[in-house]
Amino acid sequence: METVIVTQIKSNIGIKKGQKLTLAALGLRKTGQQRKHTLTPQVKGMINDVQHLVRVEKA
Repeated sequence: METVIVTQIKSNIGIKKGQKLTLAALGLRKTGQQRKHTLTPQVKGMINDVQHLVRVEKA
């Protein structure tokens, strides 16, 4: 499986509740925070839901 680094690049102030919960599920709470994830279909879906708030890089 491929590993990716997900970085939150925009604030979660004023976004939909579901997107806030998705960021929390990815382990992101603050702008600039990074988390490493294995790229599974579930993680791909979460990243796709908040793609305007995060940056994804291959690890």
